[in-house]
Amino acid sequence: MKARQVLLFILSVCLMLGAVWAVFPAEGIRIGNKRLRFASYQGHLRDLQERKLDLDSLLLAKQRRFEMQQDTLAYYREFFFDDPDRIYLPDDDYTFFDPVFQAFERARKEGKTVRVVHYGDSQIELDRISSNLRDALQKRFGGEGTGMFPALTRTPMASISHSAAGNMAGFPMVGDSLTQRAGHNRYGPLSQVVSVQGNGTVTLRALRQKSTLERVKHFSSVSVLYGRASEDFAVTVQSDTLRPRPVTQGQDGLTWTTWQFSRPVDRATLRFTGSAEVYGIATDGQAGVTVDNVPLRGSTGTILTRIDKDLMKTAYELDDTRLVILQFGGNFVPAASSSKAISGYMDKVREQIAWFQETVPGGKVLFIGPSDMAAWNEEEGRLHSYRRLGEVVDSLKAVTLACGAAYWDLYGMMGGANSMPQWVRHSPPLAGPDYVHFTPAGAKFVGETLSQSLLTYYDFYDLRKTLPPEMVEQNMER
Repeated sequence: MKARQVLLFILSVCLMLGAVWAVFPAEGIRIGNKRLRFASYQGHLRDLQERKLDLDSLLLAKQRRFEMQQDTLAYYREFFFDDPDRIYLPDDDYTFFDPVFQAFERARKEGKTVRVVHYGDSQIELDRISSNLRDALQKRFGGEGTGMFPALTRTPMASISHSAAGNMAGFPMVGDSLTQRAGHNRYGPLSQVVSVQGNGTVTLRALRQKSTLERVKHFSSVSVLYGRASEDFAVTVQSDTLRPRPVTQGQDGLTWTTWQFSRPVDRATLRFTGSAEVYGIATDGQAGVTVDNVPLRGSTGTILTRIDKDLMKTAYELDDTRLVILQFGGNFVPAASSSKAISGYMDKVREQIAWFQETVPGGKVLFIGPSDMAAWNEEEGRLHSYRRLGEVVDSLKAVTLACGAAYWDLYGMMGGANSMPQWVRHSPPLAGPDYVHFTPAGAKFVGETLSQSLLTYYDFYDLRKTLPPEMVEQNMER
């Protein structure tokens, strides 16, 4: 065959494939129970549009914005109204977090611990995101340790190792069909309760992580939150630097007992005798801020109101909780089949926020919406964000702000629709192959961005102390 004939053959094949490429339906052709697909012109255009999200540039821009932070009214005005990483505030009230920041500042001065509790779905398991927020707050306001955790749990924790033995039984509120429930609603602030009947031992050891989270490597105090205790109930803590401290008792016998050490330690042993309901153990510092990580795998965040409200209110008063973070919505997105379904979910979210506002009257509520989530679209033959994810995010933001709570848009921070595939393909990967959950590197970035955003509000709060209020108000008007 001559060279000209070979060239004409190749060109004719390319022309034929090009014609098919241009006209072949993007959704393919169904033949029986199979679907035949061909690379389409429309699909190629969509891929080009998706690649417009330069994730490396996006992440670098976020980092530079925070590194170049300026203590000027113009900088904070631009951040509060235009920055994609900002926390949305009800009625654009830039003083929203002031009571929280004031409590943070007083904690170190007065030698006490102030708590932040972070509830979420599986995105925060293994102390992800919470640990980065904890580290950032403790660097700024003081504090140590890992926060509060159950006395008995099957879920591993990344910051502390603990083993339990003796006559103890755990009853989590959230779990699979094999999970044994308590038979009552006294689950406490960690959404699970441990029943001690006789004797029990809990051994704690802070894990020495390779990350920069230095303050979780040791703790200076151990606390136990318990209730419904028998007269002979007692808790003892063994450590070579132990210094006893009086207990604090709330209503209906709910008790918060703290032991302080003369120097930081990385391990301790607690021994229980008698009977009681133990709602949590905390390893903290002697002063500063701590963050409790409460992962509820598979939850949409609409069941926390089932916990005994009086018990929760007393517990939050005893441990001085000032900020409640609710990170939910991801588990609802696959079920968001219609606007009516979304509206029903928003009613439940509204109820949760109002419940926490009543239960923690001296604190604030911050809601974190779902991340971008991608699934295989059978019709288009490609990965795509869940169809109603954007509508869920917009609805959550509107409902949260209308309830007088703050909102952080994780979906928008990632880059919006169809950004999740870019996070998965990034090197190193920032999200897993399920196109839903972050990798440790991705969760670290999310936690650090959340922390930087919250602390930007603190820096503005600190600046406002030096400025006339009327000057601030004038510059912050929209």
